[in-house]
Amino acid sequence: MRMLFLMLAAWCSISLSAKTDTNPPNVVVIFMDDMAYADIGPFGAKNFPTPHLDRMAKEGRKFTDFYVTQAVCSASRAGLLTGCYNVRVGILGALGPKSTHGINSRELTLAELCKQRGYATACFGKWHLGHQKEFLPLQHGFDEYFGIPYSNDMWPYHPGVRHLPMAERLKKWPHLPLIEGNQVINPKVTGKDQEQITTQLTERSVRFIEKNKDKPFFLYVPHPMVHVPLYVSDKFKGKSKAGLFGDVMMEVDWSVGQILETLRKYKLDKNTLVIFTSDNGPWLSYGDHAGSAGPLREGKGTMFDGGCRESALMWWPGTIPAGSECPTPAMTIDLLPTVAELIGARLPRHPIDGKSIVHLLKGTSDTSPHEAYYFYYGRQLQAIRMGKWKLHFPHGYRTMAGRPGGTGGIPTRYSQAKIGLALFDMEKDIGETTDVKAKHPDIVKQLQALGEKMRNELGDNGRPGTGLRPPGQL
Repeated sequence: MRMLFLMLAAWCSISLSAKTDTNPPNVVVIFMDDMAYADIGPFGAKNFPTPHLDRMAKEGRKFTDFYVTQAVCSASRAGLLTGCYNVRVGILGALGPKSTHGINSRELTLAELCKQRGYATACFGKWHLGHQKEFLPLQHGFDEYFGIPYSNDMWPYHPGVRHLPMAERLKKWPHLPLIEGNQVINPKVTGKDQEQITTQLTERSVRFIEKNKDKPFFLYVPHPMVHVPLYVSDKFKGKSKAGLFGDVMMEVDWSVGQILETLRKYKLDKNTLVIFTSDNGPWLSYGDHAGSAGPLREGKGTMFDGGCRESALMWWPGTIPAGSECPTPAMTIDLLPTVAELIGARLPRHPIDGKSIVHLLKGTSDTSPHEAYYFYYGRQLQAIRMGKWKLHFPHGYRTMAGRPGGTGGIPTRYSQAKIGLALFDMEKDIGETTDVKAKHPDIVKQLQALGEKMRNELGDNGRPGTGLRPPGQL
């Protein structure tokens, strides 16, 4: 009888595995650029409509305390695609056209994870993890790539050089290329070209889904918008009540709608996880061309929540509870191990920092898999969040200090400020305004000990760490 039971159990296990193997979920990640916490309807935007994102939230789950590894372009993307704090993998700041390093070939990306299970993979948008061939998407697990290699302001029309003759501008910023696969297909992207890029990325995404509707796929759409300079197609120009920024956000919402509608059209919606979030908060010095972090403090370039806490929506009808909300902290580093669990892929042998949040996704538990999250800026450990507590270590930061930013795409200057050791209760004080360390010395001591442990592993401002890995070098 025992042998019969074991044989039956084994048969059931094989059957379940076979069912999972033949129908793993598709994965779509839509990753905005410089989009702030309150820039979409589900998180408070009011001056322009975002009906498709509103519907996505009603049919899916809002993650209200969702973070990126660092509030700047390349660093944030490294965390998303590798499941690691970007400091661990050696990608800091925003790589430019003169950079000679990029993502290391030894790192396992989300795309390479999905390739283990036979997925079709594509990246349409801004890459920003190295612009030389060996660092581009096709060398890191993607079957298709179309987009720009770094930020859309890294060109000779940057506000900082527009007053110079073109020959002088080009010494600082060469022309912005548009790349397909490994080839430059447009060496001199213009403003007119940028007006079409959101539409082009959307059309590519739709075609990719249609082409791969009968097999599993991973689609990564890192939009160049709403990073300055802002550009929008004629179909949305002048449509919002919030100027050019609102027009651009309306076009982004349309893009999301096109992707979701394509999934519905081919009856893929109940077998596709779609994640929508951003790489960092608003570039506040640009004023009316920047978004709003709402109740959060500061913006891009700081590790206050306005810089690193992003609006996030996750959608998978029938699996993710509709109209639900997750207040448990989570981070982009958690997406790689989450996808690994969902599709049955192997994690890399080297250490990663993320942990699966499938239970948060499905709403079966609100317990964080992490003891804490760590917030580096550059190589400096600036803050830690554990549950509702966030401790800032002493550091300097840039701020607008309550002043308005620039207008028409021309920035104003930041001021410099400093914060000392400070503890905030993020449930009661979302704006990080009231230091409560004197009332909770035990929490401060606990977080300081965690910080010291992390410094041993990932270093801190010149202090070496035992767990650091180099980026790829030319």
